[in-house]
Amino acid sequence: MIKLGTSGFSYPDWRGTVYPQKLQPKDTLKYYEQELGFDCVEINSTYYNLLAPNVFKSMAEKTEKDFEFVVKAYRGITHDLFDDRLKNRKPTKEQALNNCDKFVRSLNPLREANKLGCVLLQFPVFFQPSEQNKDYLLECKEHFYDIPLAVEFRNKAWAAPETFKFLKKNNLGYYAVDEPKLERLMPAVYEVTNDIGYVRFHGRNKNWFNTPVKERYDYLYSDKELKEFIPHIKEMDKKAKKTYLFFNNCTNGQSVIC
Repeated sequence: MIKLGTSGFSYPDWRGTVYPQKLQPKDTLKYYEQELGFDCVEINSTYYNLLAPNVFKSMAEKTEKDFEFVVKAYRGITHDLFDDRLKNRKPTKEQALNNCDKFVRSLNPLREANKLGCVLLQFPVFFQPSEQNKDYLLECKEHFYDIPLAVEFRNKAWAAPETFKFLKKNNLGYYAVDEPKLERLMPAVYEVTNDIGYVRFHGRNKNWFNTPVKERYDYLYSDKELKEFIPHIKEMDKKAKKTYLFFNNCTNGQSVIC
């Protein structure tokens, strides 16, 4: 089964391009599903803040039975613990795992509605391959209980056979990315390491580093580029029970247009 959506559904520059100018904010998710035809969405705002359960309850109630949410984990779980730039503001491992528990509780309305597809654990470039970091991944997994997890690495040193063996052994999903072919970025590796296949399309804008986020994701895929993915996606779907495709080139609604 292949499910298609975008990374986020509420952007100011979508009004008048993707959404009607007069559409009420409370109706955007319903329009996203019913008028644009998407059957899932990736929630990214959870990376910046822990949301209250009633926020997810509202989202669940606005969508149909088979609609699903993939939710990005809070940065207090995946990023801050490994960022030496935070110095005295850097959390302890115990605090990071406590954030796991808070995050899981916030997701209860989606779990109860059977609308939580999986949680995305996106780790930063300074999260490098090591036994210590693998152990941390397994500790996180324990705190997420039965929630399916997909892991996105930003450090290209993880793009190695040992990584995929580790993920398969521990029933952790792998998050494949399409992004500019630049030296410091992850290459596209279309692996499936548990029941979930996952591809995130960031676009191929070469102005990736030291640029505003809006500019980084300003990219429109051509038909030729999109067709290149078809064999990879078909192969992934053979191995996975469910394959999520999320377009993150959201600037000016290009994730919807392509």
